[in-house]
Amino acid sequence: MAELSVRSVLVTGANRGLGLGFVQHFLRMPKPPQWIFATCRDPKGQRELQNLASKHSNLLQCVGSAEVANPGSIKAAAAKVREHLGHSGLNLLINNAGMVKSKMLDAETLEDMTETYNTNTAGPLLMGQAFLPLLKKAAQESPDSGLSCSKAAIINISSIAGSISSFFGWEMIQATSYRCSKAALNMLSKCQSLAYKEHGILCVALHPGWVQTDLGAAPPTTVDDSVQGMLKVLSTLSEKETGAFLDWEGNVIPW
Repeated sequence: MAELSVRSVLVTGANRGLGLGFVQHFLRMPKPPQWIFATCRDPKGQRELQNLASKHSNLLQCVGSAEVANPGSIKAAAAKVREHLGHSGLNLLINNAGMVKSKMLDAETLEDMTETYNTNTAGPLLMGQAFLPLLKKAAQESPDSGLSCSKAAIINISSIAGSISSFFGWEMIQATSYRCSKAALNMLSKCQSLAYKEHGILCVALHPGWVQTDLGAAPPTTVDDSVQGMLKVLSTLSEKETGAFLDWEGNVIPW
C-alpha cells in the first residue's frame, strides 16, 4: 500500500467525532504533516483539540474560523492558512463538518432544509473555492505526474444516505434534509473533479460508514476504525478514482 504523505492538511469539524479522529491519526503517523489545520465552528466541547494543540506544534487550531456556512469566516481562515504555509500549498482539504436533523418527512421545514444544505453542501463548495489557490500551488509543487491525495485533493465526507439507488436506513431514520444535502454533495464532488482535474487536484466523495458519533444511535463502526480505513483508501486513490463515490473500505457506492 502506498503511504499517504502530505505536508499540510486541513480538517473541518475537527473538535469531535470523525474530524477529531482524523487529527489524531495524522498526528500519530510515522511522518506526520508539517501543518495540520483543525477548524471548528463552536469552541465548546473542544478541550481534546486544545490539549492536542498544546502538545503538538504542527497542529494549528482555528476555532470559530472556517465556519462552513459563512463566506467571510472561510475567507479569513484561508488567509490564516496561507500565512502559515508561506510559499507552499495545501495538499489535502477534508470537508468533514456536517449536520443532521433526524426528522420525519412531514416534519421537515424550510429552515431545516436550508440550514442543512448550507452546512453539508454549500459549505464544501465555498471551502473548495477559497482554498483552490493553495491546492493548485501544492499540485504545481509536486513532482508526481498523476493525481493523488499526497499531491493535492479535496475529500468530501458524504454518506450512503445520499445514495438514491441504495437509500440505506430509511426505516431507521428518514432525515430527508440530510439525505438531500448529501446527494447534492455527491454531485458537487463530481463537478469539482471535472473542474479541478486540469489543476492536478483529485476530488472524491467518501462515506465513512455508520460510525459511533452523535449522528448515529447504535452504529457498528468506531471512529478509530473508520478514520483508519478512510486514510488507507486515501493512500490508494489516483486519477482513476477522481469523481468517485466510495466508502471507508474503498468500495464503490451507487449514486
